Amino acid sequence: MTTAAVAEGPAVIVSPMGQLDLFITERGGRSVASRQFHQGALRILRPHYLDESGQVCYVVVNPGGAYLGADLFVLDVEVGDGADLLLTTQSATKVYRTPGSFAEQRMTLRLGEGARLELLPDQLIAYREASYRQNTSITVRPSSSLVMAEVVTPGWSPDGASFRYEELRLRNEIRVEGGRCPEPTLLALDNLLIRPPLNDVTGMGFMEGFSHLGSLLVVDARVDQALADELHALTAGHDAYTGISLTRTVSGTTGLVLRSLSNSTGELHRILGACTALLRERWHGQEPLDLRKY
Repeated sequence: MTTAAVAEGPAVIVSPMGQLDLFITERGGRSVASRQFHQGALRILRPHYLDESGQVCYVVVNPGGAYLGADLFVLDVEVGDGADLLLTTQSATKVYRTPGSFAEQRMTLRLGEGARLELLPDQLIAYREASYRQNTSITVRPSSSLVMAEVVTPGWSPDGASFRYEELRLRNEIRVEGGRCPEPTLLALDNLLIRPPLNDVTGMGFMEGFSHLGSLLVVDARVDQALADELHALTAGHDAYTGISLTRTVSGTTGLVLRSLSNSTGELHRILGACTALLRERWHGQEPLDLRKY
């Protein structure tokens, strides 16, 4: 596992296999979709309100069931001033064999003043001979609140080998606009490249011998070193290896990145769930999430 800048080739125009546009606004104490559009192999289920906070929950569905070679999925999500969105998926994102070209997801996230987004998809599973790129462009305001959690796991292989996917590239570019910054200013560039060794050997130098990766990204004016220390302490006792880092502060808002390595999807979900539960209760007075998808 490495974090590095990756050179990209010339841009190629590809028609999306699936497309989703969603614009959430606040109306009478509730968050609602003012605009929604989907086509191709992406759908969105009807909205749910899981408590009395007014936060709206939408579930993204891929009827095709998986990403294949040369597939492109494009998502554009905007949360307007004062609005509150919980966005999740119906099931795991599965990337199967991608002969000839990688599968790709491009997501644009924009948060207004006082807007909040919790992006909590099910795990990303990369199967044998899979190559996948995920590019997320995020723009927040100084008073926005963003929480993103993700688990990456290798898929089942017929020969029982631990790793058979080729490459995963996960890139998050976060910018802050407003406040003392007339133009959007880079807060963080989180660029993760996972390329398993060809000989299928794990150990020091490749994910420290673990097979699964969990990530938590938080951007909020209330992020500080004390919170980072508390979240790190919360991960103690779990069967995982966890580290946390902070970004610089731009216009009063700061980012936090947590990475956790384990051999269990369930263990990583428990770690990320405990962290998001702490933030939900402390910052918003909400109960821990129980989406009950299964």
